Amino acid sequence: MKRYTCVDAFCGAGGLSIGLANAGFDIKLGFDSDPLCIQTLQMNSRLIKHPVIVEDVRLLHSGGLLDILGMDRGELDFLAGGPPCQGFSVQRTIGDDKDSRNLLVHDYGDLIIDTFPRFFLMENVPGIGGKRGRAVLDQFCGKMEDCGYTIHKKILNAADYGVPQRRRRVFIIGERCVIGTPKFSWPPASNNRPPTVRETIGYLPPPPRDGSDHPQYFGHRADRLSEKNKERLRALKVGQSRVDLPDRLLANCHQIPADVVGHRNVYGRMDWDDVAPTITARFDSFTRGKFGHPEQIRSISLYEGALLQTFPKDYKFKGNKVDIARQIGNAIPPKLAEALGRAVLNGLIAHDGGGS
Repeated sequence: MKRYTCVDAFCGAGGLSIGLANAGFDIKLGFDSDPLCIQTLQMNSRLIKHPVIVEDVRLLHSGGLLDILGMDRGELDFLAGGPPCQGFSVQRTIGDDKDSRNLLVHDYGDLIIDTFPRFFLMENVPGIGGKRGRAVLDQFCGKMEDCGYTIHKKILNAADYGVPQRRRRVFIIGERCVIGTPKFSWPPASNNRPPTVRETIGYLPPPPRDGSDHPQYFGHRADRLSEKNKERLRALKVGQSRVDLPDRLLANCHQIPADVVGHRNVYGRMDWDDVAPTITARFDSFTRGKFGHPEQIRSISLYEGALLQTFPKDYKFKGNKVDIARQIGNAIPPKLAEALGRAVLNGLIAHDGGGS
């Protein structure tokens, strides 16, 4: 049976790679400009079996990526990636709308044109369809259509695909149709409810009180909290957030009601019997979201965040606490990536005469 080839661009900590490999793709290369991400992948050779390199996407244009792969233009089956998206985030309320990171979408588009894969995937935050990102997204999609791609665009919630997390992201699939009609179909949502927070992390013992890693679980350690934040956590029940805090425990910036200024779910506890909120790049901080443990007086650990992202239980990450939280929070959950990978794989097989 034919193995379909794939490259993971902006591969980060490997969430997409894990899922695509599980779906059946033959991943030929992963690249990222962050050396820590590449070191993370190298630490996990049991799962990451393909070559990975530190490289800037702009240096892979003009045949650079094809030279590394030893392929001709149009030969690669699938180019997948999520250009860093912080410039489009709805959580970003200050700074220039023309964020330099937004240009990576265009750089990725140039790489797609240069390699001309049969399918491509681009993932981003829903904010790319809003004020800051709409022009960038429209220009990207228009350019891909001019090159012969049929564009499929949809917002998917990871919870619909077995991920214990409420996580909405925009996915764009480009399908090159030389002959015939498009074959790609979005993966159907699971008929089963996603696992809850309790089912995902409820079995874990409390981390050591001294702030060190639990000896059995990499990254399962308690973050330091101020006495004020400990008091806030004690005042919150399961599933509650800053809107449930007494006035005396509100931060100065939260004296204005949440229905006016937003940020309703910061300083909150997760709910045991629900999925987690979106695991962001700063999920390690109780102040940044509903990242308090459902019962214990602490934020969830790095290990717990990785499990809520559906990383394998033995996966390890390189870097300090902030580095690791960023890698985990920026990843496409492997379980969602696998569902998308199977859908693209089905499209490729159908184009090759193996399906309708």
